[in-house]
Amino acid sequence: MLKILYFTMRKLVLGLGLFIGGSILYAQQWENVGLSTIVSTGGSSNNNLAIDHSGNYYLSYYDVSVGKGSVQKFDGTGWSYVGGSAGITNGSALYNSLTLDSSGNPYYTNQIGYPGSGLEVRQYTGLAWAQLPNVTSNSVNYHASAVSSSNVLFTYSNDESGTVKRYVNGSWEQVGNSGFSNGAAFAEMVIGSDNKVYTCSVANGVNVYQNSTGATASDNWTLVGGSVVDASSSGEQYYSDIAIDSNNNLYVAYVSNAANGRKVNVKKFNGTSWVQVGNAYFSSGAVQYTAIAVTPSGEPYVAVSRWENDNHLRNTVYKLDNVTQLWGAFGGDFISDGGATFNDLAIDTLNKYLVLAYSQDGTRVKRISIAGSSQTCTNADPGNNPGDTGCVSFTYNGSQVSYSTVRGKDGKIWLQQNLGSIQVATSMTDEDSYGDLFQWGRWDDGHQKRNSQTVGIPTPNSPDGLTGITSFVTGSWWNANSLTDHWSANNMNAVNSGNGYDPCKAISLDWKMPSQADWAALQSAEVINNPATAYSSTLKLSAGGYKGASTADFTFVGQRGYYWSSTPSAFGAKYFYIGNTIGNPNAGGPRGQGQSVRCVKDVSALSTSEIRLNTISVYPNPTNGIVNIDVDSAIENVQVMNAVGQIVKIPFFNNKINMQGIAKGVYMVQVKLKSGQTFSKKIIKN
Repeated sequence: MLKILYFTMRKLVLGLGLFIGGSILYAQQWENVGLSTIVSTGGSSNNNLAIDHSGNYYLSYYDVSVGKGSVQKFDGTGWSYVGGSAGITNGSALYNSLTLDSSGNPYYTNQIGYPGSGLEVRQYTGLAWAQLPNVTSNSVNYHASAVSSSNVLFTYSNDESGTVKRYVNGSWEQVGNSGFSNGAAFAEMVIGSDNKVYTCSVANGVNVYQNSTGATASDNWTLVGGSVVDASSSGEQYYSDIAIDSNNNLYVAYVSNAANGRKVNVKKFNGTSWVQVGNAYFSSGAVQYTAIAVTPSGEPYVAVSRWENDNHLRNTVYKLDNVTQLWGAFGGDFISDGGATFNDLAIDTLNKYLVLAYSQDGTRVKRISIAGSSQTCTNADPGNNPGDTGCVSFTYNGSQVSYSTVRGKDGKIWLQQNLGSIQVATSMTDEDSYGDLFQWGRWDDGHQKRNSQTVGIPTPNSPDGLTGITSFVTGSWWNANSLTDHWSANNMNAVNSGNGYDPCKAISLDWKMPSQADWAALQSAEVINNPATAYSSTLKLSAGGYKGASTADFTFVGQRGYYWSSTPSAFGAKYFYIGNTIGNPNAGGPRGQGQSVRCVKDVSALSTSEIRLNTISVYPNPTNGIVNIDVDSAIENVQVMNAVGQIVKIPFFNNKINMQGIAKGVYMVQVKLKSGQTFSKKIIKN
């Protein structure tokens, strides 16, 4: 029961600052838009969001409470029905769309439900909804709408297997040939400032067609790029979506086919062909209900709902990291605490929010700040003063992340957040700062997740017996408890019966699991003697509790802190215990307990000049080619060595290294200053 309660707890506080996917983000917490968690009166489906230039949010949905389509507006304070009441349609309107003209006036289109058929359109005049002539009397379900820069309304539907029409002088005109898209499953539409209309739908793959806003019925639609975007899934709710930025670049998000795991993917049209955006098929499993939004400058965000295992239909928003070009969860692994359907995304460009609508017992609307989200982590170490911060990017549990680092009062460089956490703690009970709970000697194989499954004792009962095991081991894990055991292996290949893989090595070989002595020095320097002083320390240690060795139950979550050290003991292993009235770096406990991990930079791996200055920044890391070197002194020379110590000749000019012509892998960059000081930095070449 405790586990269930823990995972359904509401987020307690707003994040003041965190690092995700290589970007520095601010106020990164999803918050409800309006005072109520649920905007609709009751159940809902087919949500659509639109935001005007004044920052007003418009939301349309099928309103189960009245069996009709409803539209609401958020004016910055609260939600109210556009037109004064719910249910603006004549009958049921399961399929609907919403768009705004340049003055912010909404158009609402809806399927005419049984026993009727056709496509209705309404325009809000500021006082009431005015019904326009029906677009068609034929049966319609999937459809979309958009308004051109000259304020002409366009619709795209499955009428006659794919038809686009525009509303001119009180009547509807056909745009281009009908039947061009072989239907309009998951229909979407955008119009660029270049006066081109683009449709997106799924039919034997994701198809994007284009025509001009002034096209006649004889001007045929053409495939953008001359071919389908990609193979895709078309059954159930495997949506596709399209977005356009201020430079008329097209972005498409869609669910891939079964061969690619029905995972979400994003492609962009570069003017010639469709190209991959970030890593391909990047969701952790099969998804549904896909939506995409793009900022005017071309920063894409994608929302999907999980369609596998115990995360059934919980939704996630992904952001593309500007440096690593990898997709990562934005604002947490999941946004909903239950099944979420009919996701839609929109950008509030005025107030700099990403806004998400979805159905979960009704329509919910949440938003998250994207102000400053384009700032990137430069992998610079903190300064020499206690409390100075920096950041570091690395791959953790298969995803690219960036974490805050800090100079502790002990003089060492520490992570300022726990492994697996979303952010630096904003209080000692900040859930988003708790992070993962590791068993001693284990690494980021999945067992450390707070919702991981359990498994019995492996054979052999030591790190080398964990092949293929990604669950939390219950029982007496690694119970030999030899004082000669270690938790210091640099990689999984170095794991054996007496040495586990140090998860801090995921950052780089310069990082390590802190020893008992490291924690003792920190506890003395920071004067940590309870959870409050642990949080007020430079490391912002939070009270993440622990996971029981025998039952995997959570204990003292939000009350006490348990932080592993690399030091073994007769009890199993040493850890830093932060209780109500004590900070004890000499506590010992069974290795099977799941406890927090906080990493420290290994001073012995650094040169004397690195310890003294810490003023060099080498970024981006990982890199696709060009690496920048920022340092406050003149550079004498730069050498790049591969993994076996061979010098690799590469161009160096104007404090930039060009690694585009060398193979993927891990390299050591050695920078020598004219002052005689040297720095060494590991760089990953993608």
